[in-house]
Amino acid sequence: MTIGDLGGVTVRALTVADLEAALDGVAALRIAVFRDWPYLYDGSLDYERQYLQTYRDSPGALLVGAFHGDRLVGASTSTPMEDHAEAFAGPLKQIGLPVESILYGAESVLLPAYRGQGLGHRFFDLREEHARELGRTHVAFCSVKRPEDHPMRPAHFRTNDAFWTGRGYRPLEGVFAEFGWKDVGDSTETVKPLQFWMRAL
Repeated sequence: MTIGDLGGVTVRALTVADLEAALDGVAALRIAVFRDWPYLYDGSLDYERQYLQTYRDSPGALLVGAFHGDRLVGASTSTPMEDHAEAFAGPLKQIGLPVESILYGAESVLLPAYRGQGLGHRFFDLREEHARELGRTHVAFCSVKRPEDHPMRPAHFRTNDAFWTGRGYRPLEGVFAEFGWKDVGDSTETVKPLQFWMRAL
């Protein structure tokens, strides 16, 4: 389904077969965008194929794709919380939240040249609309937490916290997922803490 056009970029909500066809493009975007701070993700297609299998397996999965012509330049993914990895559903279960009422927004990735055009808001708009269509009452996502003194932290890095709070999301204090990937410059995967954010719809 085509949603609209922003600055020459067409935004489409993709499910089922259309979602499947776009996943290799999502993998390439994740590898490119998440290589930067704060994720520092040294990605591989093998890792991506395993990670993205969730979206093939979940009938409630959604991919919002931003296309410049035929090129995928941005993407936002989500699944019902119970369909995502237990590493993410588990911490919410532990504090008594009903995961069946939550849509999990796994990532929003956008190439730098396309930022600042309102695409991030469209990603969240369509994710939240999808949650309502599935009968979900909340949307949650995670952001990686890095030490303040991390040697690769950029001097003038600005978080997305203001954007997220402006859309009604708040951090769930003390609630973290743990997930592993290989950082740039490392030889093995290490586990990172990821802070949960959530809002009611």
